[in-house]
Amino acid sequence: MSHEVPAVPVPRRPGLMSLEQALEQLLSAAQPLGGQQTVATLEADGRVLAQDIRSALDVPGFDNSSMDGYAVNRAELAAAVAAGQALPVSQRIPAGQFGPVLQPGSVARIFTGAPLPAGADAVVMQEEVEASLDEQGQGLARFSSVPEPSAFIRRRGEDIRLGDTVLPAGTRLGPAELGLAASLGLAELPVRPRLRVALFSTGDELVMPGEVAPEQMAPGAIYNSNRYFLAVLLKRLGCEVSDLGIVPDRREATLDALRQAAESHDLIVTSGGVSVGEEDHVKPAVQQLGGLDLWQIAIKPGKPFAHGWIARAGQVGQATESTESAEAGKVGEAGNTAGRCHFVGLPGNPVSSFVTFLLLVRPLLQRLQGVSSGLGIVPVAADGLPPAIFLPAHFDWPRADRRREFLRARRNAAGGLDLFPNQSSGVLTSVAWCDGLVDLPAGRTIARGDSVPFIPMAALLG
Repeated sequence: MSHEVPAVPVPRRPGLMSLEQALEQLLSAAQPLGGQQTVATLEADGRVLAQDIRSALDVPGFDNSSMDGYAVNRAELAAAVAAGQALPVSQRIPAGQFGPVLQPGSVARIFTGAPLPAGADAVVMQEEVEASLDEQGQGLARFSSVPEPSAFIRRRGEDIRLGDTVLPAGTRLGPAELGLAASLGLAELPVRPRLRVALFSTGDELVMPGEVAPEQMAPGAIYNSNRYFLAVLLKRLGCEVSDLGIVPDRREATLDALRQAAESHDLIVTSGGVSVGEEDHVKPAVQQLGGLDLWQIAIKPGKPFAHGWIARAGQVGQATESTESAEAGKVGEAGNTAGRCHFVGLPGNPVSSFVTFLLLVRPLLQRLQGVSSGLGIVPVAADGLPPAIFLPAHFDWPRADRRREFLRARRNAAGGLDLFPNQSSGVLTSVAWCDGLVDLPAGRTIARGDSVPFIPMAALLG
C-alpha cells in the first residue's frame, strides 16, 4: 500500500482454511501422471515436455552478420580511413552461402544471416558506407570510422551451445518454446499425455443455451454459463475435456455419471451440488464411491470447495476405509494411483466458480500435468498465484471482510485501477469486464490512492 492501512480486527470464522493451507493439502494429494507421447512440434502447443531437450548443435552454427553491410578487417580499415581511401569490394555473400577468405586490403558485401568470411572481424552497416564504382566498374566502399570489435557479428553458439539443456522437462510449450525447438531441428517432441478431464454440472434449474429461447424460460430456470467458461479454461490449460452436460438432481443419476467418468478420466470437475442442500447429491455420491474433503476457504468469492477421489471399477470396495482418512484431511495419502480419479467440486455461483478455478484448480492441473518452474513458466508465490504488480486504486473499498478478497478490477488510461461496481458472486459481467484481480488481505480496506496488489488475468489464464 502507498500508506499503511490498519487491519480491521475481524476474527476469522472457525473452520475456515487459508488459501495457502488449501493449496498445500490439494497439491499433496496429487502427483504428476506418468506416460509419454511423441507429437509433431507444430502440434505441441500447450503440451508439457516429458524430457529435457538438449541441443545437438551450436546456434547459430557459424559466425554471421546481423546486418546488411560490409564485412571488414578492422586493422586494414583503420589505415584506409586514416588515409581517406576507399576499399575495393572483393566479393558478395548472400545468406546461405559461404564466401572465400577475405582478400587483403578489401571488404566483402554481406547480407543479414550470411556467414562471415575468414579474415573479417567486424561488419559495418550499409547506411554508414559510401558505395561507388571505379573506372573499370569495380565496386568501392568508403568508410568514415572504424567499428568496434565484432560489431554486428553473431558469434557461433552465442544463443545455444552444443549439449545445452534448452527446454527442461515440465515446460509448458508455447509459441516461443516451439520456435526454439524448431531452431534445433526437432520435428517431434516428447510430451506428457494430455490430462483427461470430465466436466459436468448439476441442477434441474440449469438449461443449455440453444435448447430454450429466453422468452420461453421456465420460472427459476437459468442458462448454464459455468459449463462454457470451465470447458474453455480447461482446454486453454492443455486438458482433453469430456463435456458430460447437466446431470439431474437425483442420487442414482449422479452416481452413474461419476462412475462412468472415473473409468476413463484423470480428474472430474463439477460445479454446484456440494452444499448441504437436500437436492445436492454430489457429496454423498463421491463419499460412497471414494473419499471427499469439504473445505470452507477464507476467500471471497469462492468459499466452498470440495476435493476428493473416486475409485475405479474393482476399487470401490476399498473406498470405505479410505474415506474416513480423507474426511480427516488425509486425502493426500491416496496420492494418484491407477485405481483412482481425482474429483473437484466448485461452487455453483459463476464468479465463485471462475475465481476458485483460477486459485485452486489451475495449480492442481499444473501438478498433475507435471508442469515445473523451468523456462517459460510464470513464477508463483506460496499461495500458487503469479506475482502481483502494485497499482494505485482509483476507488474506495471501505468494507473490510474476514476473508481474503479477490476484487474484479481493470487498468485505466491514467495508470490506475477501476473497480467493477457490483462484486457479487453471481455477476459474471464483472469477470468479462475486468482484466485482473485485486488481492485484498482479510480485514483490510482500500482508500483511493492506495497502492494495491493486482494480478493480471493474462497471468492467471496463461
